[in-house]
Amino acid sequence: MATTHHSDSLLNQTAGTLPAIEDPATVEAATKILGGEPPYADPDMQLVLDALTALGGKPIESLSPEEARRQPTPADAVKKVLQAQGLAPATAHVSCRMISIPGGPIGSMPAHVYTPAGEGPFPVTLYFHGGGFVIADTKTYEASIIALAQGAQTVVVSLDYHQAPEHRFPTQPNEAFVAYQWLLKHAHELKGDRKRIAVAGESAGGNLAAVVSLMSRDKDMTLPVHQLLIYPVVDNNVFNASYLENAHAKPLNAAMMHWFFKHYSEPMDTYSAYALPNKAASLKELPPATVITADIDPLHEEGKDFAERLESDGVPVAYRHYRGVTHEFFGMADVVAKAREAQVFAIGELRQAFA
Repeated sequence: MATTHHSDSLLNQTAGTLPAIEDPATVEAATKILGGEPPYADPDMQLVLDALTALGGKPIESLSPEEARRQPTPADAVKKVLQAQGLAPATAHVSCRMISIPGGPIGSMPAHVYTPAGEGPFPVTLYFHGGGFVIADTKTYEASIIALAQGAQTVVVSLDYHQAPEHRFPTQPNEAFVAYQWLLKHAHELKGDRKRIAVAGESAGGNLAAVVSLMSRDKDMTLPVHQLLIYPVVDNNVFNASYLENAHAKPLNAAMMHWFFKHYSEPMDTYSAYALPNKAASLKELPPATVITADIDPLHEEGKDFAERLESDGVPVAYRHYRGVTHEFFGMADVVAKAREAQVFAIGELRQAFA
């Protein structure tokens, strides 16, 4: 499904912090009443889930952040499947180097720059990795990043923002916005075109991409040309259909979301759109968006709702929902067919935006 519209208006957001998600025991009780069996995974997706189980990771919600950061990831499971099949990851035709972006709220911020072959200037994509604001890094999500860089012929700047709970909200959105402002002035130093900058992210990174778009609008700055939101965290309604159906799903479930939110921010009575973009009073005047959701994922209902709100507020939206796959599927194109489909879709939307 793809829709296009345009509208206007500006909104000033109220600062605040993320309210705590409801207690996991409450979610579990509701799930038992209403059902809660996640959808079946496609066979190739199930291979990845089985490999992840075989790696012996412990439930994230039972661990400290330090312990959680050492657990096997879905990306590790993909490598295990490839090894079992005697295959190698797809060849990368991009170069990668590290830079340091100055001016963050707690100092300089490291970032990886992935550049396609050629002289440029290339369009630029500012990418934010997932991990609930607490775990993972650029390398965990590198398969997604390389696919976007190669497919859309874009320089991808992946920000390794400081993580919670050592650095809580609003550190992450503030760092994301500083990185975007820096690129508007310095993209040419990276073979990039500062007039063609998109934002993109997965999960918590999708949240940050949406927040950068909101901040840019609210501060009357140059908007990104596009926002690519892949199963983004945009709300905290744990009683919607996808939370209940996927309360015990893997690799992401309701208890893990509670754990992430607990470490990300202190509870408060007021909501901030810079913590949860779906709390914004209006989504008008935001950049065109591509929104991707997965069936086996507590977040798919809020992603769909956000796409519908964007559309109703006049923002051009391309939305696609993928059945039979889980949260984190997007970077699994080496082994999961629908990940390849999703990447082709996302790359096509970025190419159109950059054109």
